[in-house]
Amino acid sequence: MPLLIVLLGIIILLVLVSKLRWNVFIALLITSFILGLLNGMNLTDILASVLTGVGETMGKIVLIIVFGAMLGKLIEESGAAHTITYWFISIFGEKRLPLALMLTGFAIGLPMIYNASFLVLIPLVYTFASTTKFPLIYLGIPLCATLSVAHGYLPPHPAPTAVAAMIHANVNLTLLYGIIIAIPAIALAGPFLASFYKKMIVQPPKELFTPREFKKEELPKIGISLFTVLIPIILMVTGALYNLFVGTTGKLSGMFTFISDPNFALFFAVMIGIYTLGTRRGKSMDKVMKSLTDSVGSVALIVLIIAAGGAFKQVLIDSGVGKYIEFIAQKIDASPLILAWGTAALLRLALGSATVATITAAGMILPLVTGTGVSPELVVLATGSGSLMFSHFNDTGFWMFKEYFNLSIKQTFMTWTVMECIVSLAGLLGVLTLNWIL
Repeated sequence: MPLLIVLLGIIILLVLVSKLRWNVFIALLITSFILGLLNGMNLTDILASVLTGVGETMGKIVLIIVFGAMLGKLIEESGAAHTITYWFISIFGEKRLPLALMLTGFAIGLPMIYNASFLVLIPLVYTFASTTKFPLIYLGIPLCATLSVAHGYLPPHPAPTAVAAMIHANVNLTLLYGIIIAIPAIALAGPFLASFYKKMIVQPPKELFTPREFKKEELPKIGISLFTVLIPIILMVTGALYNLFVGTTGKLSGMFTFISDPNFALFFAVMIGIYTLGTRRGKSMDKVMKSLTDSVGSVALIVLIIAAGGAFKQVLIDSGVGKYIEFIAQKIDASPLILAWGTAALLRLALGSATVATITAAGMILPLVTGTGVSPELVVLATGSGSLMFSHFNDTGFWMFKEYFNLSIKQTFMTWTVMECIVSLAGLLGVLTLNWIL
């Protein structure tokens, strides 16, 4: 019976979001209350669960999301993304332009959310397609595959960071494992897949986007651009490696734990970026501060959705559904990693948003993590990779890709949807392989 109630709740969520076009944040809160009532909770207890879930989730990830948005704004407005792209092209040459764009996507996509990094880099894809005569899709697929993997797999992106907080996974170790499994996923869904689309000729829609033009002297130097962009990743990975090879005890462990915490790592990167990508290049402090303030508004809805996902998770736990799911999972005797991936994949198919699918699935699979001995970091990655599966009409990423690359519906399924399925399945395979090795 509890599983049927959960299924009914997901159907209600699907109807509210897809059919009635309700805001996802409101829809998740309503669904949480309905699930609580159907499971015998009273309204006061449901409200307490919702507030607890929102508070616990926000306390762990809100600063990460806000600082990530601020860093992304600095990268965008300074031209650092352009500098990094041109540098990779100078190294690999025009013949390996897809590889250069893939690496650019990885560098820029690590600290920036998908939509922001896509909009920053898409004008460069247009420019290179025009100047090199490479097909637009041939250049776009490697970039978008990389951005999608970073969005779905890797902290400090909102969804994987929130899930890591929910199931008490080590964020730095999740990032390290995520980078390992991201490499083959990006290679398969990026340059390899793009090679099949060399004959797909489409033209960019001129009216859709006006590229931001930078003069060469306006762009920051490559050293300072890469350093600023990669500060949070360097600090987080350093902390993860220290814990792996040295341990969590000792004189230096406290320092490494502090500097590698994603809250501090992103805050430190923003502080450095204010100087290196802002005031050092002649911008007034007032202008820099206004940009940072504006950047927070761009992630407000993401923060609210994740907060509502935390409420949904807490209601499932407090209503007893979590215990029931744990009992059923023990009867099925299936790998928690496969169950996490499958749950997120089905929710992505139904709900469209990878972020919503990840957060919702996390609440359902939380009971599977405790007592199984499976690495919670790998559960985060399995859930995140599952959330990238089956992208279609109800996914904003599907429509964004279609419109910016001027594709038909059929072509979008042949390119974007296939790419998303590859990164999702490659992620699952990578997680299972890493679990076997560990």
